[in-house]
Amino acid sequence: MEMHSTGGADTAPKRSEAGAPHSHDHGHPHGHTHPHTHSHTQTKAVLNRLSRAIGHLESVRRMVESGQDCSDVLIQLAAVRSALTSTGKLILQDHLEHCIVDAVEHGDPEPVQQLRRAIDQFIK
Repeated sequence: MEMHSTGGADTAPKRSEAGAPHSHDHGHPHGHTHPHTHSHTQTKAVLNRLSRAIGHLESVRRMVESGQDCSDVLIQLAAVRSALTSTGKLILQDHLEHCIVDAVEHGDPEPVQQLRRAIDQFIK
């Protein structure tokens, strides 16, 4: 699952099947792109974790709708937040092991700069 933009108007994440190689271009300020092809090994695990977190959040919504105790709702919200943070860490690990390694091997500094910006947003 590709998590960075190529700098154009399309900012939707690029996706591939679990472990399937995919390619994308990284734009550069000097006007050309470098195609990179690599595999992600954690796509299925990320999708499974996201599905569980979505289900958990829907459960929290039902708790609120039915007027359940606020303390219980807050505890469940903390669990959802923890699940999302854990999923983010898995994405980061996969990104470092595949996207960043590929970019370094190709001498492309842009993905590292994009990763720094993404980490800044993720840890806010």
